[in-house]
Amino acid sequence: MDRSAAVEVSEDENEVSQVLLCSPRGASARISLHGGQVRSWKTERGEELLFTSSKANLKPQAAVSMEQLGFIRNRMWVIHENPAPLQSTDSSTGIASIDLVYKSTDDDLRFWPHRFELRLRVILSVDGSLTLISRVRNVDSKPFSFAFAYHTYFSVSDIREVRVEALETLDYLDNLLHRKRFTEQQDSITFESEMDRVYVSTPDTVGIVDHLKKRTFAIKKEGLPDVVVWNPWDKKSKAIPDFGKDEYKFMLCVDAAAIENPITLKPGEEWKGRVELSVMSCHPYRTD
Repeated sequence: MDRSAAVEVSEDENEVSQVLLCSPRGASARISLHGGQVRSWKTERGEELLFTSSKANLKPQAAVSMEQLGFIRNRMWVIHENPAPLQSTDSSTGIASIDLVYKSTDDDLRFWPHRFELRLRVILSVDGSLTLISRVRNVDSKPFSFAFAYHTYFSVSDIREVRVEALETLDYLDNLLHRKRFTEQQDSITFESEMDRVYVSTPDTVGIVDHLKKRTFAIKKEGLPDVVVWNPWDKKSKAIPDFGKDEYKFMLCVDAAAIENPITLKPGEEWKGRVELSVMSCHPYRTD
C-alpha cells in the first residue's frame, strides 16, 4: 500500500540541518542545508544512485566534494518559508518538495563582488524521479555574468562498463588540453582514461547506460545548454584529498551546465535552470 509523501527536517552527524524527501513508493532524497547539496537519492528499493566519496569531508567548514566547485557549496542555506505554489508536501499527487534559499552576504563580496540571491527547489516525484530547479537573481546595482553547473555525480557499477549517449557528433571543450575545441567522433562516449570535457549546445536529454547494473539514467534539462563529462581516473583521483582509493571506478559526473556562454543578468533580472533525473531498468532513455 502506498504511503503519503513526506518531508522531514532533522540534523546530520555534524549537527547540520538536512531535509529528507520520501515518495509514497519509498524513494527518497536527502538535502543538506550545507551548500544546498543533494547528498542522497535512493530508489524505492533503497539503492543509492548518487556517488559520495568515503573520504568526503561533510563538516560545515568544507564542501562535500572539492572546494574548487564554488564557494556557495561552503555556505549554509535556509528553508524558504513562503515558496511559490507547489507546497512542500502534496500527498494527493505523491510529490514531496522543499525550497531552499541563499542570499549573499558582505563576506561573500570577498569571493565574488556582486550581490545575488539563489533559490533551489528539490522535487521528488511519486515515480522516484528527482527534479532540481535553480533560480539566480541579480540584487546588485550592476549587471553580472556567471557560469552554472549542478555537479551531479552518479553511482555506477564500473566506469569501463558505462557509456553516455546523445553527445555524439557534438563539439566539446577539452579541459585536459587547455579547453581546446574538438568534435566528438565516437557513436557514444565510453571511458578508458581521465576525461574532463564540456560538450556544448547539447540536446535536452542525455543518457547514461550502465551495462552491469542494467539501468539507464536520463538527464532532462532546461536553460542549461552544456554538459560536463568528468572522471578523474586513477592518477588524478589519488591527488584529490577527498577521493578514496579506486573510487573513480564507481562514479561518473554528467553535469547539466551553462559554461561556454556565461549567463548575464541586469539588476533585478532572474535566471532559471532545471534538471530532471530519472532512472530506468533495461529501457532506452529517449522518449521520442
